[in-house]
Amino acid sequence: MEKTRIKIMIADDHIIFRKGLRKILETVPQLNIIGEAENGLELLSGVSRLHPDVIVMDVSMPVMDGVMATKELCKRYTNPRVIALSVFGQESHIMEMLEAGAIGYVMKSAGRREIVEAIESVYEHRPYFCTESGRQITDLIEKYQSGYRNHLVVFTEREKDIIQLICQGCTSKEVASTLFISQRTVEGHRTRIMQKMHVKSIAGLVAYACEKGLYKGE
Repeated sequence: MEKTRIKIMIADDHIIFRKGLRKILETVPQLNIIGEAENGLELLSGVSRLHPDVIVMDVSMPVMDGVMATKELCKRYTNPRVIALSVFGQESHIMEMLEAGAIGYVMKSAGRREIVEAIESVYEHRPYFCTESGRQITDLIEKYQSGYRNHLVVFTEREKDIIQLICQGCTSKEVASTLFISQRTVEGHRTRIMQKMHVKSIAGLVAYACEKGLYKGE
């Protein structure tokens, strides 16, 4: 049986880099490049139509940058697999991407082999961090990895809001009404929160939130 190819979408506003990366990745048999975008808004539109497995996204883009696009993806989908692309000097932006929901990053100077390794790792929901990290970003990533291993994961602001309301006993409908989002969106967030926490029930979610200081009562 033929091995499933990983569907990739690339978002970068520099057309030469974007086309070059596509050309490189198209030489890898297990990868299938299904779309491109030059900003976050184009990416969101493309994701809704093409449903990629992994998104390789530039941190800095016009109209909507990688951080905002990643946050929006996490609102709309459960566990989107995003790899941040960056250049040296963007350490704070990289951490913003990770906090927004990306689970990997590579430098734009990375070689074909490392980019493919990153894609394969993230496709399996395993965090991947570039080997060219500077000392500052390496220290931050070590903290991130430690938290990931110990289930002290990073929650988005929207997820924190939903955790608070669930802990207060709100139903999905009540959470949706309070946050002015759809009930379906709430349920998607709740699923992702529970996956991050590695719990299988609302009771488990509440217990985790209280234990980790995510909810301290009203």
